[in-house]
Amino acid sequence: MERVLIISGSKSDEEIAKQVISVLDAFGVQNRYEVASAHRNPDKVERLVRESSASVFVCIAGLSAALPGVVAARTSKPVIGVPVNAALDGLDSLLSIAQMPPNVPVACVGVGMGKNAGVLAVQMLALNDSALATRLNEFKEKLKQ
Repeated sequence: MERVLIISGSKSDEEIAKQVISVLDAFGVQNRYEVASAHRNPDKVERLVRESSASVFVCIAGLSAALPGVVAARTSKPVIGVPVNAALDGLDSLLSIAQMPPNVPVACVGVGMGKNAGVLAVQMLALNDSALATRLNEFKEKLKQ
């Protein structure tokens, strides 16, 4: 069962998803990747969120970047949004994800920063997983060198 579910709004976002997956795999965090657009596949998005065992969702989306907010509206679990540079250097996506309405929060990383989304997901999971917290602390120590 996945601890992190990664959803991208389009197959073209797969390279960013691979960044997230790479980080999660390096920490031994079970994950799953799906493609489902908030606009073209809303029923699939709903089903994925409802049926997932994930503790954290990572949503990769460009243009209107509705996917992270749609997922956040359907779960009480943390959602991390990764804006995609699909237009306007990704500024449109960044603002769409960062400017969520009250009571529907989405954590937002930088444009195209799948690696940061992966690390943030690990940090969230490490709050309740001492072994993962140890690996995360070792990782952070290596960054200092």
